[in-house]
Amino acid sequence: VQLVESGGDLAQPGGSLRLSCAASGFTFSLYGMSWVRQAPGKGIEWVASSRNGGSAIYYLNSVNGRFTIPRDNAKNTVSLQMNRLRPEETALYYCAKGRGVTGGGGFDSWGKGRLVTVSS
Repeated sequence: VQLVESGGDLAQPGGSLRLSCAASGFTFSLYGMSWVRQAPGKGIEWVASSRNGGSAIYYLNSVNGRFTIPRDNAKNTVSLQMNRLRPEETALYYCAKGRGVTGGGGFDSWGKGRLVTVSS
């Protein structure tokens, strides 16, 4: 299993960024995928999950309405579109493979992470 994130970097408060995750080494369409993050000095926080077919999507309350998690099973990619970013959302963002179809229930593979900095 390989998960490679790209995108992110620096945004001003209220701005937008997009992260992408390219997956390989497994049958992508059979597994839920998630994004999680770790802010400086804090623990891992789940952000969003997409069920394997994309029919069900789940968001952390604080990002609901601002973030989306589109996935393309033909291209084996999952993205995180982040809008109206807040400074407290500065963190390392990781793509994570679920153990089953939902994307929750724990993760068994992670990418290396991409830094998102929200600052003026």
